[in-house]
Amino acid sequence: MPKRLLSLLLPFSLLSWVLLLLSALSHSGAGPWLGNWPEWTTQLTQAAFVLGVFLYYRYQPSPLDGQAFVPLLRRLLLGPGLLALGCVALHLVERLAKDEPVFSNNSVFFTSIYTLNLGLFVIFLARTNYAWRALVLFRSTARLQREWTAFEVALGATLLFRLVGVDPPNYLGIPLVVLLGLYGIYLSGHQKWVAYLSQRDKWNAVLLQAALLFGVLIFVQYFRVTQVDPQLIAPQPQYAFLLLTAFFSAFYALMGLLVTFFNMPIADIIDQRRNEILRLQRLTQIIQRGQTSAEVYTILLESAVQTVQAEAAWLDLDPGHAGVDASEATFYYNLQPEQANSLRALLKGHELPEGEFITNDLNVRPGFTGLPQAFRSLLQLPLRGLHYNYGMLHLLKVEPHTFDREDLNILQTFTSQAVLSIENLELVRTSLENQRTQEELKIASQVQDSLIPKNLPTDNWFEISSHSLAAKEVGGDFYDFLHLPGRRLAVIIGDVSGKGVTAAFHMAQMKGIFHALMQENPLAKNERDKFPVPSRFMAQANTALSHCLERSSFITSSLYIIDYEQGGFVFARAGHCHTLYYHALREEVFYFESTGLGLGIIRNETYEKHIKNQFYDYSPGDVMVIYTDGIVEARGAGGAEYGEDRLKLRLEESYFQDAESIKSLILNDLNGFTHGYPIHDDQTLLVIKFKSAQPPLLA
Repeated sequence: MPKRLLSLLLPFSLLSWVLLLLSALSHSGAGPWLGNWPEWTTQLTQAAFVLGVFLYYRYQPSPLDGQAFVPLLRRLLLGPGLLALGCVALHLVERLAKDEPVFSNNSVFFTSIYTLNLGLFVIFLARTNYAWRALVLFRSTARLQREWTAFEVALGATLLFRLVGVDPPNYLGIPLVVLLGLYGIYLSGHQKWVAYLSQRDKWNAVLLQAALLFGVLIFVQYFRVTQVDPQLIAPQPQYAFLLLTAFFSAFYALMGLLVTFFNMPIADIIDQRRNEILRLQRLTQIIQRGQTSAEVYTILLESAVQTVQAEAAWLDLDPGHAGVDASEATFYYNLQPEQANSLRALLKGHELPEGEFITNDLNVRPGFTGLPQAFRSLLQLPLRGLHYNYGMLHLLKVEPHTFDREDLNILQTFTSQAVLSIENLELVRTSLENQRTQEELKIASQVQDSLIPKNLPTDNWFEISSHSLAAKEVGGDFYDFLHLPGRRLAVIIGDVSGKGVTAAFHMAQMKGIFHALMQENPLAKNERDKFPVPSRFMAQANTALSHCLERSSFITSSLYIIDYEQGGFVFARAGHCHTLYYHALREEVFYFESTGLGLGIIRNETYEKHIKNQFYDYSPGDVMVIYTDGIVEARGAGGAEYGEDRLKLRLEESYFQDAESIKSLILNDLNGFTHGYPIHDDQTLLVIKFKSAQPPLLA
């Protein structure tokens, strides 16, 4: 009903009652100033008054707030109930005074009291009737709501017949009234709300319903007695309407009292509770069975609809977090996408305040006012997780005021369980991906391990000891050896920027480039030109890597070619760590301070200008220590680095030992320095010691 028309019902009802009073007084000898009103004006004003009062209460918000059943009954008793009982008490005083001369022939007084009581009785019945309606329709089905509407229409028809003067014969009118009474008895059997009473509320409800029942019976008795009072010239009440309404009110109060008193279990409530538990169990089982996100949302929507008996619903999901594709981000129940789009457009910009989820009458919600609505009740419930909002659930009902706090509590449990299911599914999926990644890393680690030389070169000129440790499952350090014709040995060491599978992949590339470029060149003019010198190798490797290395990646490397016949070696440093060297003749430990850019930093022909060869003659007993930055940049207490100076001191202390012992001393010192702190970079160490007794050169 439009709000403006609803606001007119109260003044309309009051005006109707005043006209009813004047019409009744005109027939009670009030005086010539009032005249004698036609009989039909009494019927018309009385019917208008009853109609106005009942319509006014019908379109008021539901008097039942959630499960506050006892407060509802208390308001009924303390409001119009007590007022009506007070008026009855006034009537009793009137009865006691009727033998007094001042009242004995005063029909105006009796008629006024009677009409006042009639008005209060109608208000009492209207409020009681619609309070019972809230209880009858508590957690009701759409069918019961339609049945109640039919009951209201039938009662209104009895009022209309009386208004237009239709008085059906007894053989027709009495059966109709009896059938309508039986219909009221049927509706009175819906007492689901009783099952939600606590033990204490139960006794309060019994007392309040007994008091209400007593009030109705007193009113009925009052009108039964006054009907035959010879002193009363009063309007004929709308007998059929008021009789049926009073009968329904009294019978519903009686049924509620009996059901409450004997605490009868109601099968529907038990079934409903059992279904709610079963639906919750279904959601819980999803977690155990590891179903998909789409299945979780489907079951959530079905469970929510069935639990609150919604007529339509839709579920909007956020594809970014809900674990579904954008094309599957909306689920519908008994609703066309076009209808959902229309409702979304009306809801946009008119969100409910934080903490409110129920709109019990869309006709009065901002954005919907003045527009015809197929649904009147809306429940919006967000799916909120610990970190994300997964979407919004919308449930719709045709009738207004059909969602309550109990519905909301149950649905919040469902949505919480669904969100938990989704988050658990995501954890399972992430765990599987991690497991798969771990397996891939394990394979990559095995592949990388196979690329590291297991058998070190052995010769009468030198001895080699090596160590390699990756900071993660797979690392980016590498080293390799290659015997060249002419008693030469190529030694390469390198460090790929970054870590993990990508670094291991580039390491494999570098190893392949090393073996490819260090092949004999059949077009070389002399023996020494058959293999590239280190600087040329670095330039060619830089060109090869520029086609396959990411722009953000680079490789540091050093290549050494040791020539036993010449008693020397040549090397080039491409941004790699300085070579630590012990010169036996000078008994000196020092670093080769050579220059050179890393591979992949400059990706054109000018790179060759930034790489230099360095030649050096070794002596018997010399020691060469080659390493990656994971050795000298290893961190210990307070974040201090191991450093080049400390590495140099260890070589000064151990140069006279064999290569394996020198390596062990350095590593023991390194492990002691970093004890208790995690390794943050790959560590590779090569110790090459030229034997003190070099074999004689063959001619």
